[in-house]
Amino acid sequence: MITTEHSSQSKRKRRDSFGMFDGYDSCSEDTSSSSSSEESEEEVAPLPSNLPIIKNNGQVYTYPDGKSGMATCEMCGMVGVRDAFYSKTKRFCSVSCSRSYSSNSKKASILARLQGKPPTKKAKVLQKQPLVAKLAAYAQYQATLQNQAKTKAGNIAVSMEGFSWGNYINSNSFIAAPVTCFKHAPMGTCWGDISENVRVEVPNTDCSLPTKVFWIAGIIKLAGYNALLRYEGFENDSGLDFWCNICGSDIHPVGWCAASGKPLVPPRTIQHKYTNWKAFLVKRLTGAKTLPPDFSQKVSESMQYPFKPCMRVEVVDKRHLCRTRVAVVESVIGGRLRLVYEESEDRTDDFWCHMHSPLIHHIGWSRSIGHRFKRSDITKKQDGHFDTPPHLFAKVKEVDQSGEWFKEGMKLEAIDPLNLSTICVATIRKVLADGFLMIGIDGSEAADGSDWFCYHATSPSIFPVGFCEINMIELTPPRGYTKLPFKWFDYLRETGSIAAPVKLFNKDVPNHGFRVGMKLEAVDLMEPRLICVATVTRIIHRLLRIHFDGWEEEYDQWVDCESPDLYPVGWCQLTGYQLQPPASQSSRESQSASSKQKKKAKSQQYKGHKKSGSSWELTETLSKNLKIRKGLVM
Repeated sequence: MITTEHSSQSKRKRRDSFGMFDGYDSCSEDTSSSSSSEESEEEVAPLPSNLPIIKNNGQVYTYPDGKSGMATCEMCGMVGVRDAFYSKTKRFCSVSCSRSYSSNSKKASILARLQGKPPTKKAKVLQKQPLVAKLAAYAQYQATLQNQAKTKAGNIAVSMEGFSWGNYINSNSFIAAPVTCFKHAPMGTCWGDISENVRVEVPNTDCSLPTKVFWIAGIIKLAGYNALLRYEGFENDSGLDFWCNICGSDIHPVGWCAASGKPLVPPRTIQHKYTNWKAFLVKRLTGAKTLPPDFSQKVSESMQYPFKPCMRVEVVDKRHLCRTRVAVVESVIGGRLRLVYEESEDRTDDFWCHMHSPLIHHIGWSRSIGHRFKRSDITKKQDGHFDTPPHLFAKVKEVDQSGEWFKEGMKLEAIDPLNLSTICVATIRKVLADGFLMIGIDGSEAADGSDWFCYHATSPSIFPVGFCEINMIELTPPRGYTKLPFKWFDYLRETGSIAAPVKLFNKDVPNHGFRVGMKLEAVDLMEPRLICVATVTRIIHRLLRIHFDGWEEEYDQWVDCESPDLYPVGWCQLTGYQLQPPASQSSRESQSASSKQKKKAKSQQYKGHKKSGSSWELTETLSKNLKIRKGLVM
């Protein structure tokens, strides 16, 4: 009668093309380090002394062109070094202020400034942060959770309670990424063949009986975990169709009611259609599919997480990317961890990331690979705190550093962890153990190297020279570099540098299943406590361009297809996490006007030309040409 679906996991095909594996891709995520009192902070080698510098509030910053200038945030009124301000327009001191500007809170902020009132509490905190180039993007973390919530609340189209994925998808004919695209999410590896026409038993809401009764419904459409259901007997009538989370506690395989002694009662609207409902169901369900009998058990098991509160980890210091600190797991929601830095007395200095994030490590990791860390003032563990077992952390691919390997000074292209919408010209600043590299963005580095960041050699966030040109991605040149459009050939010659060998980069590309236009829920990595309604707008092998619905493209982020910061539609509802809806129409119009002005003033940009052949082969060819034409030795 009813055939049961079983999860069938086929082996993923891989293409020999340039790929990504989610590495250090979150500017807001951190990797703290061991706090042993015997350990001390390592020194970072200073940058070349011939670079011009600027001193401000005791902090030293380098600028290749020797130019700077002061700017005033149009939102909070904070004054600081212009180059430290967010976005290309340099109108705002942080992402939060940029977003808040177009919200309803704009009027109140401007009025307060006109009345001569002091900057907001958030602005005061921002002034205390070091003005390292682009590091202002992190200042948003210093605001309290309450102030952050207020900032975001002014930009949403509807209240949290009012947003409905079902209505959003139906009204716009959107398509959501399937659950099987997210291996780290609940049921991601055992979703099976759940699809349209699968039958389930659900509560009957079209009934006047005082007790809870059920009826059979079929899946009309799937959107992530969410399914559009139609009660059996309604045929082509969509009047009572409804959306629900297929992993919810009220969704059962056909036969559950009989086994549990629950009544099956047809909806009141169609009770008159048939006199023998039993015969109707037998006819309709013969040969139909339903959920596996152990579906709810699998859902429950896939939502068990090994990380627990009071576990200690190492995580990046969000104020100084070059080092790590110790943090403690405060809470776990859907596999996402709220980490509180161990030295935070009021427990507000926190950071969100997934338990499989490449940004967290076991205690002692930093010392083992030679990574800088901040020694904790706490000499012994607090009561109840304990080190997380090393086997719980995401494993990185083993590499052989004995042969040809990355060297300090080699050039490459890398996703900027402080501005995830850009891929920049970068340099390897230090080679660590176990395949880890310290990388700096050319033209934007602090004099003390405090904004260097750590990527693994197999990270999907680093690319060989020429990757952007071949894949028609805009490459961000070094700040102050005037020879535009940027050409790697000229830049390598001028700087006396060599490109990192192409063969050292990761080129695995899984058959991930994402398609352009698919909807999903994605972490805003510039403010990682937020998960937003998002869209895949571009796919380059395993690299996804994620757009946050309602926001300007300026806030888009490059993310790996296997990033643990991407989730299926309905994940927030399933786990109890708060979802941020799309921005309001007024915000979009305001941002659109500002975007047009920005485009007019934009200088000539480097864009590649479409070429035939695989991008991996072309990248390798371009790199070889650079060596041959200039006699560069790799």
